[in-house]
Amino acid sequence: MATHNQHKIGELRQILSGLLEAGEVIGAGEAGAPDVAETGVTFAQNALLKARAVAAHTGLIAVADDSGLAVDILGGAPGIFSARWAGRHGDDTANLTLLLEQLADISPEHRRARFVCAAALATPDGAEVVEHGYLPGVLLTEPRGNGGFGYDPILVPDGQHRSCAELSPAEKNAISHRGQAFRALATHLGPLLG
Repeated sequence: MATHNQHKIGELRQILSGLLEAGEVIGAGEAGAPDVAETGVTFAQNALLKARAVAAHTGLIAVADDSGLAVDILGGAPGIFSARWAGRHGDDTANLTLLLEQLADISPEHRRARFVCAAALATPDGAEVVEHGYLPGVLLTEPRGNGGFGYDPILVPDGQHRSCAELSPAEKNAISHRGQAFRALATHLGPLLG
């Protein structure tokens, strides 16, 4: 898994548990692969950059994702900048606080948003596949729940009354953007693993 984010590695292990053993899914750090700069302008471009780099570095099949929150009233922002929306990469609290401040005066009917995930697979011989997943919902005015990470405490998925942070890991993975994208990617991964 072309990431150093332990939350994403844990989710991927759960999502792919029927296909791979937990120990067969390792993070980029465990494989000695360096961080890859996300210089693309789309989720798919960033996911491919990471997967290609880790496949080339390790000689192994690599999967990566780029994901984030797209808020309708903000024209799809924070989008690919979700993890660094407040200026420092990975500061979930600051990102969440800034976004809630930016949306403070926005009425409930205009708080539509969706989590977006592009999951990419790259092999050392150059084969590549990208799949997408989406989790639409409505943004709360304040965080709820202690599970998940990132913007999970403020998105209530369509058909739910709880935020993503109030769902169990199994409930979240069953409907999440990342779960959708990686389950679709698994259909390509299975044949490669023989």
